[in-house]
This record gives sequence, structure tokens and C-alpha cells, in this order.
Amino acid sequence: MNNDKEKALQLATEAGHILLENGAEISRVEETMIHICDAYGVEDPGYFVLSNGIIATGDGYADAKFIPIKGMQLSKIVEVNQVSRDVTNGKYTLDELESRLKDIRNDKSKPWWEMITCITIGIMGFSIIFGCSFTDMFSSLFTGMLLGIFITFAGKHISRFANSLICGFVGALLCIVAYRIFGSFGIHLNLPNIIIGNIIALVPGVPFTNGMRDLANEDYIAGCTRLLDAFIVFFCIAVGVIIVFYIDDKFFGDIEALGMPEYDKTTSVWYIQLIAAFVGTLGFSALFGAPRHYYIACGIVGMIGWAAYIFTNSVLIASLIIAVVSHICAVIQHCPVTVFLICGIIPLVPGGGLFWTLYYMITNHLRYAFEAGTDAIKVTIGIAGGIIIGAAIFDRLLKKLKMKSTKNHHLS
Repeated sequence: MNNDKEKALQLATEAGHILLENGAEISRVEETMIHICDAYGVEDPGYFVLSNGIIATGDGYADAKFIPIKGMQLSKIVEVNQVSRDVTNGKYTLDELESRLKDIRNDKSKPWWEMITCITIGIMGFSIIFGCSFTDMFSSLFTGMLLGIFITFAGKHISRFANSLICGFVGALLCIVAYRIFGSFGIHLNLPNIIIGNIIALVPGVPFTNGMRDLANEDYIAGCTRLLDAFIVFFCIAVGVIIVFYIDDKFFGDIEALGMPEYDKTTSVWYIQLIAAFVGTLGFSALFGAPRHYYIACGIVGMIGWAAYIFTNSVLIASLIIAVVSHICAVIQHCPVTVFLICGIIPLVPGGGLFWTLYYMITNHLRYAFEAGTDAIKVTIGIAGGIIIGAAIFDRLLKKLKMKSTKNHHLS
């Protein structure tokens, strides 16, 4: 086998590796690898991509790589996507491509102060979406900041599932401490609301959303794997919260069991909700590693989707609109749609519903668990349907525009 072709296959696999471990959907990984191989003359490259592994073959070359499911860094998806475009246009030699991919892999994450600030802002915004009052939101300023510090510094040194359990424990503990401190001054906090507002930062939005997209693209193994991964993370978060309540009950015994959140009338006004959706989505864009210059666009996509949900009360329609707007932003910004879709869909992800389902199952309140679980399933189906239909509508519109452009070109 030609050494250049073998190196091209290796570098294509490395590009796919970077994409997959940072939250890209399976179809994007496969397309990127094929584009790179085609650019360097590799004949009939074959790739089998799962959610945690890549098998690559071509011209007598074969390789298999295990890629563990871990965190996400959307900025690296953007960079690899641009590299793929440049390779297709003949802008990289193999050595230059190798050097560029090494640079992307070694890119440092965002500075700690930015992560903590954005996580705090995101938690404050989403606490309003989940029904918190302004007083509850003020408490989220402190609990969110402390949880952000823990996520940023401690979360890197333990496994994902242990991290989810411990972060769920810490998030709930901070909320209970805030509940008691504010209560000592005669200020009532809605405990379920501030807990949900805090743990939303732990919700596995990337595997959940990509699981939906993989299923839509008929990548059933990858889709089910990612959804199972998201479910286990939810379970670990719920266990962490329950451990806190068990310990608190042993020492104090006077906190009531969690009930479903109650929505504050003041913050339920539509324009406050839209501002909260914008701020929350913008803040979590940093948590997902989106490039800074896309923060505002991500916040706008999240706000538009939440507005659609408020005025239609339909997760399907809201998800459809988010999918279409995300594709439009991707075309305008020359950026993978993954960045806008993952960030924009977060306000709709049934993190609260799945948490309550698991919480009531573990605490043996099966009737409540069934009700919460049914609602979460409806939301999940609505999101999946909206993403599928929205992508189909956009693809159809794009094809019509291309046909019209080609027709006008011929006429001219």
C-alpha cells in the first residue's frame, strides 16, 4: 500500500476520533473521514463508526480504535469541520494536516473563570425557566457559582458516572444549605425549583440530542448507546440528590420530601422567560465548549425555541423551529449545525422530567414516577420528531434554492 494513502487513512481516522469524542453525530464523523480520504486519493475507504469506536479499512489498511464516551468540546468539532473543508479545497499537505490535527487535539479548554461565570449565568437563567422566583434565582447565584467551581476543578479527575453522582450530591447539598440559611432569615425558597435549576448544569444534553439525531439517521446502535449513557447519568444525578436527603433526614429530619416544582407567577411572564432562555442557553454554550463568537447566536436559537414552546405549548413545533433555525445559522456562519442544535435544544430537554421519574422510582412513589416518566417520554418523542422534520424541511428548501440558483445561472 502507498505510504501516503496509509497516512491519509490514519489522519482521517484521527479526525473522526476528535469529532466523535467531542460530541459529533455519527453521520458527520463518517462524512468527514470520507472527504479526507477522497482528497488524498484513497480508493474505496470503509468506515464503521459506533458511539465509542471506529473501524477503518481501505487499500489493504485496517485499524480499529476504541473511543470512550467522555465530555464535549464543540469548538473542536468546528475546527475539524473547517479542516475538512480546507482539505477538500487542497489547502493541506499530509504533513500539514497531521500538524493541524495535533494542534486541535491539544487545544486547551476555556479558562476556569469563564467556565465558572458561564455555568453560574446558565444556572440562573434556567432556574427561571423551571419556575424559580427572583429570590430563588438570587440563591442560585451562589449555589451555581459553587457548583461551577466544583465542576470545573474536581470533575476532571473522576469517572463520568462517579462525577455525575458526586455533582448531584454537591448540587443538592448546596441547595439545602441555601434553603436553611435563607430560612433562618425568614426567606422561603422553593427547594425543588432551585435543585432542578442547579442540576440542569449536569444534564447530558450532548449524548441525549445526538442520540436522537443518530436514531433519526438510522444509526440505531449508536443512538441507543448514547441515550442509555444519558439515562445512566440521569440516574446517577438522582442517586446523588437522594443521598443528600437521606443524610439530612438523619441529622435534622424536618425537610419535606421533594414535590413537583411550583411556577412563580412573576417570572412566568413571557418576556422574562425569553430573557432567561437566552441567558441560560448562552451560559451553557460555554459549558459545551462552543466557540465564543457563537455564544450570542446559540442564545438566540435557544430563545426562539423557548418562545415557540411558550406560544404553542408544543415540544414538537418548538423542536422543529429550533432545527430549522439551527440549520440556517449553520449555513450563515459556515459552522456545523451541531453547535446551534445542541445548545438551542437544551431548554426543551426533559432533564427535570427524567430526574423526577428516577427520583420517585428510587423513593418508591411509583404513581408519581409513572406520571413524570410519561411526560418525559412525550417530550423526548416531540424533540426527536421536531429534529427529524426540521432537518427534512431545511434539506428540501436547500435543494430548491440550489436548483433555482443553477437554473438562473444557465439562463444568464
